[in-house]
Amino acid sequence: MTKRQNRTALTLIALGLLVLPAWAAPPEARGVPLIPRDVLFGNPDRAGPQISPDGKHLAFLAEVNGVMNVWVAPIDKPDAARAVTKDTKRGIRMYRWAYDNTHILYIQDKDGDENWHVYATNLRNTKTTDLTPIDGVQARIEEVGERFPDEILVLLNDRDKSLHDVYRVNIATAERRLIQKNTGFLGFVTDDDYNVRFASRMLPDGSMEVLKPQEDNWTLFTSIPAEDALSTNILGFDKSGKTLYIEDSRGRNTSGLFALNLATNEKKLLASDDRADVGAVLRHPTEKTIQAVNCEYDRRRWIVVDPQIGSDLEFLKTVNPGDVLITSRSLDDKNWIVAFVVDDGPVRYYHYTRPDRKTRFLFTNRRKLEGLPLAKMHPVVIKSRDGLNLVSFLSLPVWTDPKHTGRPNEPVPMVLLVHGGPWARDTWGLDGMHQWLANRGYAVLSVNFRGSTGLGKSFANAGNLEWAGRMHDDLVDAVKWAEKEKIADPKRVAIMGGSYGGYSTLVGLTFTPELFACGVDIVGPSNLITLLNSIPPYWKPMLDLFTTRVGDHRTDEGRKLLSERSPLTYVERIQRPLLIGQGANDPRVKQAESDQIVKAMQDKKIPVTYVLFSDEGHGFARPENRLAFNAAAEAFLARHLGGRSEPIGDDFKGSTIKAPEGAEGVPGLADALKKM
Repeated sequence: MTKRQNRTALTLIALGLLVLPAWAAPPEARGVPLIPRDVLFGNPDRAGPQISPDGKHLAFLAEVNGVMNVWVAPIDKPDAARAVTKDTKRGIRMYRWAYDNTHILYIQDKDGDENWHVYATNLRNTKTTDLTPIDGVQARIEEVGERFPDEILVLLNDRDKSLHDVYRVNIATAERRLIQKNTGFLGFVTDDDYNVRFASRMLPDGSMEVLKPQEDNWTLFTSIPAEDALSTNILGFDKSGKTLYIEDSRGRNTSGLFALNLATNEKKLLASDDRADVGAVLRHPTEKTIQAVNCEYDRRRWIVVDPQIGSDLEFLKTVNPGDVLITSRSLDDKNWIVAFVVDDGPVRYYHYTRPDRKTRFLFTNRRKLEGLPLAKMHPVVIKSRDGLNLVSFLSLPVWTDPKHTGRPNEPVPMVLLVHGGPWARDTWGLDGMHQWLANRGYAVLSVNFRGSTGLGKSFANAGNLEWAGRMHDDLVDAVKWAEKEKIADPKRVAIMGGSYGGYSTLVGLTFTPELFACGVDIVGPSNLITLLNSIPPYWKPMLDLFTTRVGDHRTDEGRKLLSERSPLTYVERIQRPLLIGQGANDPRVKQAESDQIVKAMQDKKIPVTYVLFSDEGHGFARPENRLAFNAAAEAFLARHLGGRSEPIGDDFKGSTIKAPEGAEGVPGLADALKKM
């Protein structure tokens, strides 16, 4: 192909008029097989293992007739596991042991509506009881304590949809008793005796107050300025209830782990990192003391607080490559379940017995990934235009980077994958989206833009009122960096993401309409005013988090800013192809957010492809729907970036996917829908 022909082809690709089939990939890619989507996005083989409090049994998640359920086995015979729960539709994603060693607790909603119910399954007879059988009400597990093995604390918004009261619930009988009415609080802090020790509330300026009960009233315990509200949290008590552990960024940039003596008010710094906030902690299962804390800048790093656990962590480093995570511990602390996380293989789980320092391999979460040509994830730090460090992660097609240098042998198409939140962050490890896109021939770049959490309060607060402003500038700077480093082909860069990442996709196509070749928006808001006007009622106690950091929809000045930062305002600017995915039951970003931008594009005669799932909420939980959407997205990206593509095939089977608009914009979509 001549240079002129190549330029013409790239122009046609950008306009969506030319589809590059899989065989158009570079010759060196032909020896690298396409990894089937179901291997990456189908249900894992086994996941989330947890040891019972008495150390005798192992629970984990695995399929029953294609739906994730809880299985239980003797700890020394994991292959003798039996399914104990009976979910038949949505699949169980979160569960835990009750301290009676006889019940499994889990939560489930209906079609993604996030009105969670709490269930308890009796292992002796596999009977499951709905502990919160109230339709249209959201339940949350607040506390599961060893001192009351037959009871748990549950939060319910049955009295007032915007406020969760605290109930004490018997897990065998479902009998519940109100112990704390919520009179306007964001949340509560309870102890092992199921006492409510603190309550928090947000103030109009975005700051917070922590209060303690005193007789029939509440008195101020401490104040948290707005600048520290995302990085200062109460973590709990020790066994005595006299020492309080706090993640605290007040008076510093990155949060540290502190122990506060409640009798003397003496505050002691236990651990900190100059580059990252404190994250996950390891707590002794009965003493409840914090023994180690994880601080993550570009990779996980454990800081040992209790020397008794230090030698265990050092030993575990020798067992298997990867970052060490302790997922579960027995009450006597003799048995641990340990996960080893790598970037180019499945998670490996081990049973570790502390007394004899022995480990026994249990299983990987996705055995079909073993031996496949998976990409490395390279941590990179990119400078923003105003000097901020943007901690980012880059994956490349394996045939373009055989020596794992983090630089391809020539520029390749790239997908900028934007995380949701935005008060969250990207991390290192195995990432199905990165592996999928890299295997299809794309560089994949995930950027912790300003406003992301975990990297110090200055970085998080730099995103205040910067939606579609400097937060988007950071993403643009990252793309420009990738182009300058000869990683990305400037004419073939896509933007893709969910939630805030979906919003960023819409921003990318409206605020910088010529930068991206196409965009994939998953449950992203299009109008910040309608977004804030339609938040779930139980988010109202933290409404000021949004108004101070995004914009205030209650004032003329705030509405002006929000309108200026809303992609819907600039629909006519969209020049590049757009794919939108939405769950019909999304309580956070309502279907109306996608409907209104699709309609606006229709009115302007701008093509758009819109796919909708009737049984999903904020994202796609059912594997059938994940596979269906990603099949459509893969064909869409192949059309506009020229990467490899696995045919849609049977990936719509069992899905509720519909295409209210623009099915012709994705190769094979219309035909696949007709076959459903």
